[in-house]
Amino acid sequence: MTDVIRKDVKERLENGDYSCSKELTLSMFSGKWKIVILFHLGTDGAYRFNQLMRLLTKITHKVLTNQLREMEEDQLITRTVIPGTQSKVVYSITDLGRSLMPILNQMYQWGEERISKLQVDPQFSINDQATRDSGK
Repeated sequence: MTDVIRKDVKERLENGDYSCSKELTLSMFSGKWKIVILFHLGTDGAYRFNQLMRLLTKITHKVLTNQLREMEEDQLITRTVIPGTQSKVVYSITDLGRSLMPILNQMYQWGEERISKLQVDPQFSINDQATRDSGK
């Protein structure tokens, strides 16, 4: 689904049928998990695939794989293979991805303030889970 949005925006850009820079920005992190993944890569540093799986407890292997591929294709993250007896794959945020961090931080702050004003006590915070699971 998210790939459809990205492909549509990219195709319209290539054909000169482009009119909204906000739409392009949103297409870069359209998808349920991209914002969270980018936020953690930008805040905590590099992660391995299984660390991201533990961090995002409700994500499926397939969805995480697709979201990471799309973000790599959009040059928001890099995938680095570290050779060895057991090669490791590490995902890191790029400078382009880092340029989205002020937007993501503002979205985070807005969400925190809104939750506070709604007087809602979330049962689960991914940030608490990340701290416990990653040891970062």
